[in-house]
Amino acid sequence: MPAAYSPDPSSSTLKSASTLGAQTERRRALLLFFSILILMLVMAASLMFGAKAIPFSVVWHSLLGESHNADSILILESRLPRTLIGVLAGAALGLSGAVIQALTRNPLADPGILGVNAGASFAVVIGIVVFGVQAIYGYMISAFIGTLITTLVVYWVGAMGGGRVNPLRLTLSGVAIGAVLTGITSGISLTHPQVYDSVRFWQAGSLDIRNMSVVTAVAPVILLGSLIALLLARSLNAMHMGEDLAAAIGARIARTQFWAVITITLLCGAATAAVGPIAFIGLMVPHIARWIVGPNQSWILPFTLVITPILLLVSDIIGRFLVPGELRVSIVTAFIGAPILIWLVRSNKRMTTL
Repeated sequence: MPAAYSPDPSSSTLKSASTLGAQTERRRALLLFFSILILMLVMAASLMFGAKAIPFSVVWHSLLGESHNADSILILESRLPRTLIGVLAGAALGLSGAVIQALTRNPLADPGILGVNAGASFAVVIGIVVFGVQAIYGYMISAFIGTLITTLVVYWVGAMGGGRVNPLRLTLSGVAIGAVLTGITSGISLTHPQVYDSVRFWQAGSLDIRNMSVVTAVAPVILLGSLIALLLARSLNAMHMGEDLAAAIGARIARTQFWAVITITLLCGAATAAVGPIAFIGLMVPHIARWIVGPNQSWILPFTLVITPILLLVSDIIGRFLVPGELRVSIVTAFIGAPILIWLVRSNKRMTTL
C-alpha cells in the first residue's frame, strides 16, 4: 500500500512567506498612492490659501486658462510657482537627505547638518561678489560647485584615521565646516551692501518666488537627480550592510559612492539655488519613510520623494498665517525639525549606524 502523501513543511513555509511578502508590497503601494493623493490636496491648499483665500473653482478655472481676473493673476504669477518650487525643492532635499543617510549609514545626516547647504550658500555669495552672478543659472552653477566641494571635504574628514566613514566624526565635521562657511557668508554679506541686498531674502529660505523662470531652470536638474537617486536604491541597500559585505555580494562600492555624490550635488545645488538653505527637512522625512516601510531603500526613496514636498508645503502654508505678512518656511521647518533632531540624538546615544 503506497505511503500517504504528506506536504513538505518547508514548502508551506516558503509559500506563506511569499504570500506575506506580496501583501506587504501591496500595502506599501497603497500607502504610496494615498500619499500622492495627500500631496495633490496639499498642492491645492497651497494654491487656495494665503493672505487672500481663493475658492477651488477659481483656482481650477485659472489653471485651465478660463479665468483672467485678479485672482487668476495671483494664482498663476505667485502661488503656482511657489507651489511647484515647493514640490521640487522638497523632493530634492528629502531625497538628498535619504541618500546621504544611506551612504554614510548615519541617522543624523542631512544636507543642513553636514554643511552641504552652507557650502552651496557660500559658493553663491562668492559667485555674486567675485563674478557678478545675478541669474538663477549662475546661482545653480555656483551652488553645484559649493555642494560638490563641501560634500567631498566633509566625507574625507569623516573617513580620516581608518579609511572608513565614522558617523560621529562625519556629523561633527559637517557641523563645524557648515558653521565656518555660514560665518564667512554672513561676514561677506554684511561687508558688501549690494550682496546683502541680493541674498538676504534668499538666505532666509523661502518658497516665495515670483515667476516660473526659477521653476523651469531647476526642474530638469532635480528630475535628473531624483531619477539617479531612485536607480541607486538597490546599491544603497547593499551599502546598508557595510562596505565589506556589500563588496562580498558583488556591489560596486566606488561606483555607488560616485553616483551618490553626483546625486547629492544635483539635488542640493538646485534646491539651494532656488529657495535658499532650508534645514532639517532632509533629516526628518527619511526617518518617517523608514518608520512606515522599513529599511528597504526601494521604498524609502519613493516615499521620501512624496512626503517631503507635503511637509514643506504644509510648513509654508502654516507660515502664511502665524504672523502678519508671513513666516519663512525655513523657520517653520526649524521649529518642527529641532525637536526631532533632539529625539534622534537621544535615541542614538552611541551613534550607532542605521
